[in-house]
Amino acid sequence: MVNAVTEHSYDVIVVGGGPAGASTGALLAEKGHRVVILEKEHFPRYHVGESLMPFCYFSLERLGVLDQMKEIGYTQKLSVQFVTMDGKRSNPFYFFQHRDHPSSYTWQVERSDFDQMLFQRASACGAETVEGFRVRQFLRDDSGTVIGVRGTGHDGIEKELYARVTVDATGRDALAMSKERWRERDPELGKIAIWTYFKGAMRDPGLDAGSTTVAYLPEKGWFWYIPLRNNIVSVGAVADRDYFYSESRDPAEIMAREIEKNAWIKEHLAPGKQFGEYWVTGEYSYRSKYCADNGLLLVGDAFSFLDPVFSSGVFLALKSGEMAADAIDRALISNDTSAAQFEPYGKELCSHIETMRKLVYAFYDDNFSFGKLIRKHPDVRPDLTDCLVGNMATNFEPLFEGMRDFAELPAELDYGFKAAPGSKPSVATAM
Repeated sequence: MVNAVTEHSYDVIVVGGGPAGASTGALLAEKGHRVVILEKEHFPRYHVGESLMPFCYFSLERLGVLDQMKEIGYTQKLSVQFVTMDGKRSNPFYFFQHRDHPSSYTWQVERSDFDQMLFQRASACGAETVEGFRVRQFLRDDSGTVIGVRGTGHDGIEKELYARVTVDATGRDALAMSKERWRERDPELGKIAIWTYFKGAMRDPGLDAGSTTVAYLPEKGWFWYIPLRNNIVSVGAVADRDYFYSESRDPAEIMAREIEKNAWIKEHLAPGKQFGEYWVTGEYSYRSKYCADNGLLLVGDAFSFLDPVFSSGVFLALKSGEMAADAIDRALISNDTSAAQFEPYGKELCSHIETMRKLVYAFYDDNFSFGKLIRKHPDVRPDLTDCLVGNMATNFEPLFEGMRDFAELPAELDYGFKAAPGSKPSVATAM
């Protein structure tokens, strides 16, 4: 692991070492490009978002870390289930009933060591990996093309690094969105989340011991209940800000109040003991106006974040990292790093996000439930499961048509898949 920059010129600079940045950097380095990944923190570091979708399997397989995943011994996740406020549990969506493949089970991960594993994998693939380096701004030439970054390492010395392509993988900090004012919040998904951890809480027996549970709250709020290793459970509540803060702004008080409103959550947490702090975050769903600029590409949460009810965060981070690596590889080989070169990447990624976004909108619709959908349209259950596992190759139109019987689905957003306007062609030159 390298903790100081050893060069100043690269093919690719990746800003951020989380799953999106690490996967982008690992795959580009594996292709023979000179890559540096700059992470502002030091691993292991805390991050929420522990529940993986099954189709993360294929990204992890390509990254060559499946054996490590199995050796670590993360909690196996075989299904997702939904629970009403009175404690009635749905039939779990068992992934293995839908697809006979190793991808039919996945994991509940502690992000501190999961992210560190991916960062170390990028280093093993040949990327230079730097911790404790905070990027302050992107560098641009006279035409406006991004040509590198300026930032400060752990030694406090400001440095400038140059590259043919720069990748913004800064997560919810979203450096490009913040600097360029590209952030657009989703008009109907203005939720906040409060979460914490319990030790010794109840787990369901047998195959359901590692299931992700989505438990309903009033006004279309919900709990997540994610069993982790070492007898720990991640528990979070998501709802509208006005609902949460109607009586108190203290997260511990709000969490205690909401636990009383769902019989299943109350029962499962009763034998457990809360520990650590209560975390709060808002501005839940957003997307950048643009996927790229000349010499710059956005990946993972630095491009878009979608309400986490279906655990799409890490899946979209890994998927966008794969797609970005392939797009950048083509751009470097063709010697064309113009923003327009990355529009196919943006279009495909937005298509994946829109698929999940429709499912999220339906979930929050008062008239919708999965039970209603499957009872009226039993033929769409395979498509629904494909959506829940992350199989984006499926034609979801029959599923969406069935969902429209119960919910108003959103029109696709008309931004995100485009490059920044006014971008001039940018021809890559060796440095």
